[in-house]
Amino acid sequence: MGRVPTKQQKNNRSKDGGDGTQEKQKPSLKGAERSAYFARREAAKVLRVVLQGDANRRALASIKSLIYKPSVRNKKATFALICQTLKHLPIIKDVLEASSILNTKWKRQQELVYIIVYDILFGQAVAVAGDAEKYLMRHKNALQSTLKQLLLRRNVKNVKQLIALNQLPDVSLPRYVRVNTLKLDVDSALLELQQKYSVEKDDLLPDLLILPPGTDLHDHPLVNNGSIFMQGKASSMVAPALNPEPGWEVIDACAAPGNKTVHLAALMKRKGRIIACELNKQRIKRLKETIKLSGASNIHVLNEDFLNIDPKAPSYSKVKAILLDPSCSGSGTAASRLDHLLPSKAAGQDTDMERLNKLAAFQRKALQHALSFPAVEKIVYSTCSINQIENEDVIKSVLPIAESHGFELVKPFPEWHCRGLPVFKGSENLVRTDPATDGEGFFIALFAKKKNVQKKKQHFFPRIHTDPFRTWLYYRLNGP
Repeated sequence: MGRVPTKQQKNNRSKDGGDGTQEKQKPSLKGAERSAYFARREAAKVLRVVLQGDANRRALASIKSLIYKPSVRNKKATFALICQTLKHLPIIKDVLEASSILNTKWKRQQELVYIIVYDILFGQAVAVAGDAEKYLMRHKNALQSTLKQLLLRRNVKNVKQLIALNQLPDVSLPRYVRVNTLKLDVDSALLELQQKYSVEKDDLLPDLLILPPGTDLHDHPLVNNGSIFMQGKASSMVAPALNPEPGWEVIDACAAPGNKTVHLAALMKRKGRIIACELNKQRIKRLKETIKLSGASNIHVLNEDFLNIDPKAPSYSKVKAILLDPSCSGSGTAASRLDHLLPSKAAGQDTDMERLNKLAAFQRKALQHALSFPAVEKIVYSTCSINQIENEDVIKSVLPIAESHGFELVKPFPEWHCRGLPVFKGSENLVRTDPATDGEGFFIALFAKKKNVQKKKQHFFPRIHTDPFRTWLYYRLNGP
């Protein structure tokens, strides 16, 4: 018989997680060392999700969204650490591969290794704290020597020049916030924010405020209580383009994470009903959190594929508007999402026509389905993509079907400067936003049911008059 493990051994094993991928116990640390230790591990968890999503070309959320979840405690340090690690990741991978210092155990914790190696080579001093830090610090000289050899091999003088070989420049954008009018009026939000920041109103959207680039509001009370949402201008244009009337029944066909859903609720002033469809169960949780934070009370969450909804079912017979913001390449929000830091975006690896064709096929199918709801009067189709294949080409392909259902393209935001690519008649009704000037690249198309402007000819049955003159006058005016 083997020895019975002691209580301390059991505790160590439970902290290890049973797979050897976690350190057995947390070291006793104080102050800055303690903060750095936990920031690295929080950053490693987020980095794993980011890199797995990028490898599968199916991110659950943007880098910013993952970092600013409530579960991440040290948001500022985690954000900086992940951004810098991703920025240096090609170099870190090259150094680790060339130095051959990782065994199987540490390869299973590669995200934490990337974070610590960044700190050793480019960041702050690393305290000999956790097991990972101890192991990598023993190989510090080998890592630094390999980095020097890499600089010589690439014929560059310093790390900055090495990064510039395959790194897009950082993008500086204004901070937009949308006031959640379900909880706070715009003027009150403006006064509150002006106590600390330079703030101005947007000239197009009445509930949107503009702050200087780099303004950090993630811990601001108005953000934490749902009075304002950090939402880009282009994204904030989608719900107003649909502009549903209070009291309407509306479907948000691909609702998560929910910013556009709750924007619809605010525009509808809590009146009517919004059916928020979302197939992905993980994204459903995020959607419900957004709805709860907003205070919206007229949203029904449906864990269902929009394509499986029967337009002829009695429960959807009163739906008057549909917002369709389907899965897309996300090419228009690469900068604001920090996607330019991801490995797939380096050296043109993100050009995947097979994926774009599959996305476009799904987008066409979803839009055709939306057009088939009998009582619908307005449909908005939007993407955060700059690709014609996901935008104008999709609209052009469904126009005959739209017209057969009595729909036509109409022009939202007539004063907006950037319209659709001129690839078909009527493309001037489409809306585009330019990543270079507007911060994000969105596409919006608005379909509306045609109004029957010609009144049907009314048929009157003549009254029988005994007066011959009145009988003559009737036929004179109304015809035989």
